[in-house]
Amino acid sequence: MGDREGPRSENERRPDAKLAPDEGESAALRARLDRLSADLGAANDKPAPGGDEGSAPEVGSIGTAMSLGFRVLAEFVSAVVVGALLGWQLDKWIGTTPLFLLVFLLLGTAAGFWNVYRIAVNRKGLGP
Repeated sequence: MGDREGPRSENERRPDAKLAPDEGESAALRARLDRLSADLGAANDKPAPGGDEGSAPEVGSIGTAMSLGFRVLAEFVSAVVVGALLGWQLDKWIGTTPLFLLVFLLLGTAAGFWNVYRIAVNRKGLGP
């Protein structure tokens, strides 16, 4: 296929040639970027206005508290559910309708509270 419009200049043949900045623009952009980087570095070194460093919460404190809360919840609920399921299954096998369900539900609840207590005591550093 021939070129019907005639010969093109070098800039017209390369579509990205118009997008490339010249040397003067590149130096000006580099200087602005260096100034901005220096300003950001200085701003990061300053403490937050109106607060001292002691009042800031620890970085992982919220995540740690949520993790502990979910662990306590999971331990308690799982102990109660396992106790109830064991009691229900024993009642089904033996034929004593509510007896083992109630007994193992109470045992599961007690085990759940015991797990929560163990986690709380261990957290304070008083446990084994």
